[in-house]
Amino acid sequence: MRGIEEKTVLPNRTLRFQRRAMLKMMMTLPIAGLLPLSSLAAEVAQSLPDASATHEGASPWKLRILTPHEWATVGVLSDWVLPADEISGSATDAGVPEFIDDWLDFQRGDLLAEIREGLAWLDVECNRNYKQNFLDCSSTQQQQILDRIAWPENAAPQDARAVRFFNQFRDLTLSGFYTSEMGVRDLPYLGNQPQAEWRGCPTAVLAKLGV
Repeated sequence: MRGIEEKTVLPNRTLRFQRRAMLKMMMTLPIAGLLPLSSLAAEVAQSLPDASATHEGASPWKLRILTPHEWATVGVLSDWVLPADEISGSATDAGVPEFIDDWLDFQRGDLLAEIREGLAWLDVECNRNYKQNFLDCSSTQQQQILDRIAWPENAAPQDARAVRFFNQFRDLTLSGFYTSEMGVRDLPYLGNQPQAEWRGCPTAVLAKLGV
C-alpha cells in the first residue's frame, strides 16, 4: 500500500471551478448524455496542473473543510481505492485529496456529514480491534477493516452506514481521479490530439459492436 504523500500543488482557482462545474454537469445528466462531455473533460483536465510533477515553490494546499487528521485519512483511504499501477500514479498522485476537500467544502450538508461520520467510524473500529487509529494500523489491519465495507453483498447489517460511506467515498475518489490530467490519460482519451492519418475504427472493435 502506498502511504499518503504531502501534496504541494495549489490548482488555479478558476480551473478548480471549471473542474467542479464539469463534474456537477456530469452528475445531473443521464448516462446517454455523458459521451459528448468526454471532450470537455479532456479540455479541462489538460489545463489543470499535473499533480504528478514536482512544483518547486508552489504554495501548500490550504485545507478548506477537512481537519488535518481527516485529510491524512482521506489520503490513505483514496490510495486504497486507486493505488498506483503500471499505467498511472495513485489517487494522491492525481490530487484526489485536494479535490475531495474542495468538493466537500462546496457541497457541505449531508454528504460532508456522511463522509465525516465514515472517517470517524474507521478510527472507532480500528481502536476497538487494534487499539489505534486507522492511520496507525498496518496495511493488513486497514485492509481487514475495509473488507468489511467494500463489498456490500458481504457486509454485516450493523455495518450498513459504513458501507454507504465507503460507496460515497469511492465515487468521490473516482470522480476526482478521472477529472484530473492523470485520470484522462489513464482512460485513455484519444481526442484533442493531432492524427497523421485516420485509419477508421479497428476491425476487432467493429466486430465486437456487431457493426
